[in-house]
Amino acid sequence: MSTPEPTPDATERTPLLSASADGAADDEGAMSPPTDGLRRIADSLPLSAWLVATIELCERFAFFGTMGPMQNYLQYARDDPLRPGGIGLGQAYATMVNQGFLLWCYITPVMGAIVAEQYLGRVKTIIHSSAIYICGLAMLFLSSLSLAQDLGVSLTGLLAALFFIGLGAGGIKANVSSLIAEQYTGPKEAKRVLESGEEVIVDRALTIERIFSTFYLFTNIGSLGPLLTTTIEQKHGFSAAFSLPVLVFLIGFTVILASKDQYVSRPPESSIVFNACRACWIAIKHKGNLDYARPSYLAEAASQSEAELETHSTPLPWNDTFIDDLRSALSSCKIFLLYPIYWAAYTQFLTNFVSQAATMKTHGIPNDIMPNIDTVTVLILLPLVDRAVFPFLRRHGIPARHVHRITVGFILIGTSMFYASFVQRIIYAAPPCYDRPRAPDCLGGRVPNQVSIFVQAPAYILVAGSEILAAVAGIEYAYTQAPPSMKSLIMAVYLSATSVGALLAMTVSPLTVDPLLSWLYVTLGMENWLAGAVLWFVAG
Repeated sequence: MSTPEPTPDATERTPLLSASADGAADDEGAMSPPTDGLRRIADSLPLSAWLVATIELCERFAFFGTMGPMQNYLQYARDDPLRPGGIGLGQAYATMVNQGFLLWCYITPVMGAIVAEQYLGRVKTIIHSSAIYICGLAMLFLSSLSLAQDLGVSLTGLLAALFFIGLGAGGIKANVSSLIAEQYTGPKEAKRVLESGEEVIVDRALTIERIFSTFYLFTNIGSLGPLLTTTIEQKHGFSAAFSLPVLVFLIGFTVILASKDQYVSRPPESSIVFNACRACWIAIKHKGNLDYARPSYLAEAASQSEAELETHSTPLPWNDTFIDDLRSALSSCKIFLLYPIYWAAYTQFLTNFVSQAATMKTHGIPNDIMPNIDTVTVLILLPLVDRAVFPFLRRHGIPARHVHRITVGFILIGTSMFYASFVQRIIYAAPPCYDRPRAPDCLGGRVPNQVSIFVQAPAYILVAGSEILAAVAGIEYAYTQAPPSMKSLIMAVYLSATSVGALLAMTVSPLTVDPLLSWLYVTLGMENWLAGAVLWFVAG
């Protein structure tokens, strides 16, 4: 069903980067101490929220299940003596294709947000995007078959498949995270008596935090897809591996089709995106002053001077509230300026970490199975942090603010990059090929350097720790600080930071060659440590 959005207005939680009306800064992570002495708890989640989480699980399984074998498939040739692949582009070009795909996947959410908020609504946009997604997955499977490789059309088919997968992923990602939060329609706070007889306050803010933690938990369960697809790749080949994401995604598609009338979803509002662009253009022409796009301001100016109306010969198609929402939306987006640096480092575990593992002793396991350490670590730590660590901090008056969580996340991802640089130096110091691992003129490229693949594990654990803090806080902040009319659009802006991050990662691609790889990780590590420092001392 389609109903007006029941979420609180944008000012219910004080923006992270600005002060509240009384000058006291606060945010979602900082819960006000209860004045009545009652304990605050999160509410139970409605069935529709669990259904949305299941859809996200299936989509993430398909996405990461596809990405898991992709670096090997692109980098190595079919006849590689140690790591049989599919296309044979080499590490640098394989990384470029993967980063380009990620860039595309996180540009398309902007289009998905426009379609949802202006034309179809979130549920219909997700359904149509899922159909496109399935077409892309099917094309990927077909292009990996031996017949397609023999005909020389595998690379063309792959690129076309990635185009459609990215297009479908954008329509889903821009809307599913907003849709799941919309399913909770409870009040800001309400008293309730538990079965134990304890009287508590059911807090909407804590419930939204719980929703996004659950959402991210399901996301990471789905992200275990590579655990299966990389194993299938090793034993049965890439075609079999790429067939599994198709089957799993069909489950999610079936779920949303069967339950499409059960969701609470804000109806689309015509011209909201274009009106926002027009209002921003008016502000740009007046040195960034949005008041010039405010109808009441122009009406007052008209009584003083006709010159003020030279660019507004026709009435503006919005009211003052729209401009207030837009101002709030633009303020909410400031924090996302730093996220491309984070995502540039994060995407390494899907690309260059896999290539790094291919130069090490794998002890019989697939080299591209290692990224699952990140997923498993998140699945272990996320419930612990959500159910134990954050409540403990709140009970002792220590607020886990967005700025704190994001800052620590940046520091952890930077530390992960420094550790990856350390691992790369160990590889370069090891026989038989030293700083040219698996070079064709070193034993024919058949023997990896004598370093165990498990040395990589701490890097993935650090990445997981950063996800729990920076990624969850970012997606929660994007939703809670967005005005009700612009939630999908701001979520798309947040997701688009990943595309900029992929672009940043592509700019350091000249370092993805031996013996320069250590400097790639050092560069990304320094960027994230500096970004964390900026966030703490400037934004905090």
